Amino acid sequence: MSWISGPLVAFDLETTGTDVEADRIVTAAVIRLDADGAVSAGRTWLIDPGVAIPESASAIHGISSEHARAHGAPAASAIEEITRVVAGELSSGAPLVVMNARYDLSLLDRECARYGVRSVSERLGAVPFPVIDPLVIDKHVDKYRKGTRALHALCAHYEVALEEAHDARADAVAAARVVRRMGQRHRPIGAMPLADLQALQIRAAAEQSASLQSYLRRTSDAKAVVEPAWPLVPRQR
Repeated sequence: MSWISGPLVAFDLETTGTDVEADRIVTAAVIRLDADGAVSAGRTWLIDPGVAIPESASAIHGISSEHARAHGAPAASAIEEITRVVAGELSSGAPLVVMNARYDLSLLDRECARYGVRSVSERLGAVPFPVIDPLVIDKHVDKYRKGTRALHALCAHYEVALEEAHDARADAVAAARVVRRMGQRHRPIGAMPLADLQALQIRAAAEQSASLQSYLRRTSDAKAVVEPAWPLVPRQR
């Protein structure tokens, strides 16, 4: 049976910024969708990240430092719960859909290191698998399409409703529905065994990073380095 015909689990974070080494999780969602796209289960978290949330980040996801401090769970316990749930879902064999996986999974990994929590990889004994990243796949199957590849643009392109953008739960649900539609529209992707799809995404992500790095070195920064690893950026030593 093709993965597009079964359940999908979606994971999404809203954070204090875009640096996986320094930024923190503010909200998280792990949502299970049935084969028909209906949400069957899920968990969400609001976290006090322990640092001020920049106004630029609050303007995107709507969570202020004051709100997170007043209503958010302590970061250490929340990171433990999120990691346990993500690892558990991966252990079940259901594909984990993560838009821009190398960011969300890497940031969760760094939060685990920060709080002394066993990471997803440590719990699984391997790099997270199976992961499906709509950003990487869309760039692979439609390399030359112009315009942004942000989630809202993918939703428009694949005709998927996106309600409450930059809400972790809504974004997770939309990403899962996009990737299922993607697999239906691009049949070789939808028919691919999960192990082969993971390997394809590893290669595609590396190629996409190399292309972006080459472009940046030609146009703006001769020393630009774009991380090729996917779905998890290795920790800095």
